[in-house]
Amino acid sequence: MLVLVLTSLGIGAARLGGDLDTGMLIAVSRLPRTLAALLAGAGLALAGVVVQLSVQNRLVEPGLVGTPEAAMLGLLGVTLVAPGAALLVKMSAASLAALVGTLLFLALASRVPRRDPVLLPLVGLIYAGILGAVALWLAWQADLMQYLGAWTAGEFSGVLRGRYELLWIVAPVALLLYFVADRITMLGLGEDAARSLGLDYRQVLLGGLVLVAVITAAVVTTVGAVPFVGLVVPNIVARWRGDDLRRNLPLIAWTGAATVLACDILGRVVRYPYEIPAGTIFAVLGSGLFLWLLHAAPRTARG
Repeated sequence: MLVLVLTSLGIGAARLGGDLDTGMLIAVSRLPRTLAALLAGAGLALAGVVVQLSVQNRLVEPGLVGTPEAAMLGLLGVTLVAPGAALLVKMSAASLAALVGTLLFLALASRVPRRDPVLLPLVGLIYAGILGAVALWLAWQADLMQYLGAWTAGEFSGVLRGRYELLWIVAPVALLLYFVADRITMLGLGEDAARSLGLDYRQVLLGGLVLVAVITAAVVTTVGAVPFVGLVVPNIVARWRGDDLRRNLPLIAWTGAATVLACDILGRVVRYPYEIPAGTIFAVLGSGLFLWLLHAAPRTARG
């Protein structure tokens, strides 16, 4: 992580020690960009594990249940109604829309047969595609395609001091998830088993999805959607460390932060001094990891 952070601080179109003041360049651009990548990666990885336990399926993540697309619809709505609204207001609208979109998917998922674990992600892809098509149509009609492009790009080149701080909301959400990890774990047992253990299933489910919606909305509003993070990272950690969520949460957050920052760095050097969005890099690498997760034999968890 230290190597990644130092590399991120040292790479950019402007050379450190050149005409620009090095301290100001790092403080205003390089450091905020690095922190934004770390926070976004950690938040998306944590959101992914909550969604997986909520639907009892390891092959889903917020991006496969329509949460980012619903957040984009909320952002479009508040942009049309109140284009001058504060960033916090926009994020709140996006969070509410993301929560509603995720709850609608859960209602849809309750009617999907669970015999084949791949069926639910396919349904989620179709559902997310429908929401994305609606968002695209609205953006086209309202001449907001540039906004929609920014929300789907998943890139950190525009991050500056004063334009990423909303992502710090990931820190208290991560802390809260750690304290309620045992309750979130019981969601993965299914409603009947969780209730038999004394869990208020619906209350915990709603609370977990609220946290997912807030994280997703903050990331989409600030840097755009980054696919596959919430799918790949929790699965890799679970294969390595088993299913002890409380023990795994710090490692899930750390791995998500490191992988997104690594993809951002890779996107900066592949076509230097031009950039490829980190979301594009992770989509390519994440799709390969996803195929590996589907076909690799599960590893026995260690006690």
